[in-house]
Amino acid sequence: MVRLLGWVAVCLLGAQPLWAQTQGVGCDGAVVLKDGRSGACTELAQTIAALLEEPAVARDHWGIAVIGMDGAPIYSLNEGQLFQPASNAKLFTTAAAMALLGEKATYQTKVLARGVFADGGRLRGHLVLVGNGDANLSGRVLPYVAPVPGRKPVVEDVGPAPLRYLEEMADQVAATGLKSIEGDVIGDDTVFPWEPYAQDWVIDDAVWGYGAPVSALTINDNQIKVTVTPGDVVGAPASVVIDPAVPYYTLDAEVTTGAAKSGSTVQMERAPGSKVLRIYGTVGLRGQPDVEEIAIQDPAEYAAVAFKGMLEARGIHVSGVAKARHRVLLDTESFTRESGAVGEATGVSPQQRIEPADDAAFEAAMSGEEKILATHTSVELLQDVVVTNKMSQNLHAELLLRQLGAARGRDGTIAQGARVVRQFLLSAGIDKDDFVFFDGSGLSGHDLVTPRATARLLQYASGQSWFADWKSSLPVGGVDGSLEERFMKAPLKGKVWAKTGTLGEARALSGYVECASGRTVIFSIMVGNHLPQTNADREVTNKMVAAIAAAN
Repeated sequence: MVRLLGWVAVCLLGAQPLWAQTQGVGCDGAVVLKDGRSGACTELAQTIAALLEEPAVARDHWGIAVIGMDGAPIYSLNEGQLFQPASNAKLFTTAAAMALLGEKATYQTKVLARGVFADGGRLRGHLVLVGNGDANLSGRVLPYVAPVPGRKPVVEDVGPAPLRYLEEMADQVAATGLKSIEGDVIGDDTVFPWEPYAQDWVIDDAVWGYGAPVSALTINDNQIKVTVTPGDVVGAPASVVIDPAVPYYTLDAEVTTGAAKSGSTVQMERAPGSKVLRIYGTVGLRGQPDVEEIAIQDPAEYAAVAFKGMLEARGIHVSGVAKARHRVLLDTESFTRESGAVGEATGVSPQQRIEPADDAAFEAAMSGEEKILATHTSVELLQDVVVTNKMSQNLHAELLLRQLGAARGRDGTIAQGARVVRQFLLSAGIDKDDFVFFDGSGLSGHDLVTPRATARLLQYASGQSWFADWKSSLPVGGVDGSLEERFMKAPLKGKVWAKTGTLGEARALSGYVECASGRTVIFSIMVGNHLPQTNADREVTNKMVAAIAAAN
């Protein structure tokens, strides 16, 4: 029999909370409390105890907090212990963004001409594409629209072009009469320091779109789509197509067509810092193409390469090259001190330098005239929060964290963003030892949070002016986002608003559920150290939510 410590059972007849410590998961008869008193188990406590005795999850580490919308405790298990939140971290980041940045905040991307303007539409200087943290310079259709129930995407579902906003800005530049640039096209993301990855992000993640580097000049979610399609006969080379078709990566592709029933064994690799994408393996004859989202090594450089090509396609000659301009931190304080997680933030700005290395040439161009040739304004922040939570978009959460650091901190670093979030959570009444965040998305293995802190955040949010919009950004059970295929049947379909989380052997689900009685309650369920390659803990979590809804 597995041993579970520190769960709380609260009688549903209005009794005060009974802080219990049981030496077994069985819940028949009396429970011995910490202070020696005894109290009866609730039906909910008995149901959860039985679920946690299932062999497939009995060795997992569980943390649960269930409270009313008024904060009154209903049930808890290990609620004060720390767990990896995974994408539950996005609850904290997006709530802070709604409260501190405002749901109507927007960000503007600019194209600046810097240098000396001569007759005939000539620019002796550089054209600079300046990012300001807009997360949606992409083909994404906004506002977010929930998928049609039962309808799966088909090949013909072609949306807007991924680089449509760059194309629009290129059109604006061409309309000014500019004919030639005697200089470079530069992607400038210096509004945030160049910190593409947070502490303890897994190196394997950096290849894929969900682990894309973070840049103030974000293009197409900083990822490209790679499609590998089998040839006509076994042994024939497979075709490899990249979208958008920007000449950025060098392909080293050796993919062949396998037997009809062989399936796909396609592998994709890229060494850190390299722009060589190696693709190898086989894809089965008459099988479905293998489609993967691959991260862009340097988004600002990629944007410059794409934009240069667009300008040239519009008849604008560029004598120079496409390059990135970064603001690189040279020496920083330890993250824990700078973020305020340990001790106090010092308030000392980190030393830094601007790249590229030939900055003297850049500054010479800066001494000339500056003109704004094109602009694009982002959607309002609320629309991006919806995308971040519904789709569990890591990159967008990281950009929100840096926006918080820039607006309420000093310099837009990851640590300053984490410090702003920390101060927000402390002001919301969350215990200082109940959380620590090293990023905004939950990809960092250093992130830790307790179920009670998560439940407290959800309860705090319910009293804020932005609550209705923020709650609507959460995935809805059986309807959309990462819960589209969970809680698909009555009585829970459309009654659960919650954020999922998955990272290695950690999983989480936290949010709101409308119960059988019509009452809405708050829950946070976290599990650590579940067996790899299994979803048993997710199924048990679903059953727990159903039990919570039935018992309240």
